[in-house]
Amino acid sequence: MSLDPVVLFFILGLCAGLVRAEMRLPSAIYEFLSIILLLAIGLKGGIELSKQSIGDLLPDTMAVVAMGFVLPLLAFPLLRYIGKFDKVDAASVAAHYGSVSVGTYAVAVTYLTAQQIYFEEYMPLFLVLLEVPAILVGIVLVRGISKNTRWGKLLHEVFLGKSVVLLLGGLLIGWVAGPEGIESIAGLFFDPFKGVLALFLLEMGLIAASQVSCLRRYGLFLLGFGVVFPVFSALIGGGLGVMLGLSIGGTMLLATLAASASYIAVPAAMRIALPEANPTLSLTAALGITFPFNIIFGIPLYHKFAEYFHTLGG
Repeated sequence: MSLDPVVLFFILGLCAGLVRAEMRLPSAIYEFLSIILLLAIGLKGGIELSKQSIGDLLPDTMAVVAMGFVLPLLAFPLLRYIGKFDKVDAASVAAHYGSVSVGTYAVAVTYLTAQQIYFEEYMPLFLVLLEVPAILVGIVLVRGISKNTRWGKLLHEVFLGKSVVLLLGGLLIGWVAGPEGIESIAGLFFDPFKGVLALFLLEMGLIAASQVSCLRRYGLFLLGFGVVFPVFSALIGGGLGVMLGLSIGGTMLLATLAASASYIAVPAAMRIALPEANPTLSLTAALGITFPFNIIFGIPLYHKFAEYFHTLGG
């Protein structure tokens, strides 16, 4: 199967970055693209939520949040005792890998839409919820429950950061307005979604390329972890999707969320909570290794996982 054009845009940006071509988008345009993507994802999820009973979703929501706590707890000992990271860096990287990537989720949705594969459109709710647990785990692993932690500023960054506010705001607007109410703004948020995502990924490719040089310093372990742990996490997410009764598309999206790593919300939170952590380690792994792997290879692989799990379940 040929690669989707949005993935080819990412590869173009990655290659341009590696050869140091001058292609960076103006920061204002990149911010605008990210705002459109976050709101569009939230609005679509909110429209679907308006058709659902919140009570029916509560068990699924609790299970997904539990997964958000488990994944960084699994990553931490690997980083600490096999990778030989110090405690702070191990906790910081683990927090990144317990959280999620909006860009990866958007590409996965585009992949399913292009192949006309059904998925539960309330999945953005899980995307929002999975931003938080891993951050809390990373802090507690290092600080414990300490009064010295700047919880007020940290919670402000976590819950009022751009990505959470836009996603949650979009969810609420879509939920309140419903499909008829949103129809008047679909031309801005839904119709150009794929083109906006393509430009966003072009810039993400350039940013990812800027992190690749760090691999020479941190070696093969980071490369292996950035590929193997997401695949392992996808198995957990896919298995949970089947247990929750999600469709093949929904199972694939939950696997993708589990496999992704944050490069927006968690770095900001770690800068406040664990300022002594080395951000280069986390961003090299999440953005320089895992993000490209997931975009090019991981998403089709996680679709295969979902199909296989449903075959076993059937």
